[in-house]
Amino acid sequence: MLNWIDYRKELFGRIGEIAKLSPDTVKAYQTMSSAGQKADLLGAKTRELISLAVAVTVRCDGCITVHTAEALKHGATREEIAEALGVAVAVNAGAAMVYSARTMDAVAAYQADSKPAA
Repeated sequence: MLNWIDYRKELFGRIGEIAKLSPDTVKAYQTMSSAGQKADLLGAKTRELISLAVAVTVRCDGCITVHTAEALKHGATREEIAEALGVAVAVNAGAAMVYSARTMDAVAAYQADSKPAA
């Protein structure tokens, strides 16, 4: 398994290197990342739980390590994190169902296109 704590430190180091090379890119990311915090309607813990579900959905290890640490810091429990991850699993399964339906639609279109004209 990945050493998540070391990985997070290494990741921040690399992002620091990117910040030196392209400071506007990192500043823009930080602005975007903090935009939802200003109104604080959801609260930090809920934002981090959502972030974890999205991190799993987009398969981002960096997001997982950062938002796991933040979720725990803001009081999320293992059970709450597991529930958020269950939402990610369900959404991904739902997306697979939707794209399965789209694929069957494509099958029907190709089958209709291959039939001889009357």
